[in-house]
Amino acid sequence: MDTTTHHDLTALFAQLGLPDSPREIQAFIRLHRPLPQTLNLSEAPFWNAAQVAFLREQWHQDDGDWCVPIDQLNAALREHPDPEELTQAPGSPLA
Repeated sequence: MDTTTHHDLTALFAQLGLPDSPREIQAFIRLHRPLPQTLNLSEAPFWNAAQVAFLREQWHQDDGDWCVPIDQLNAALREHPDPEELTQAPGSPLA
């Protein structure tokens, strides 16, 4: 029987003490991407010390309760914005 608790991205944001509505999660990702491929997620400059500790600890846990949403966030932060998003950005000369 699988007794592992599986969390989603909303729960991860709540656990990290970040606004966790779908709109706020999307805004966070837009603000901080693209994260360089050479930088580990936990080394990103926008995390505080407690968030870094949580991400590192949970990523290396054997049970993997938080691995899926951490991996989802990592992948989302690596994506480059769509050109349409760039033209809609506030203050963009293309807007």
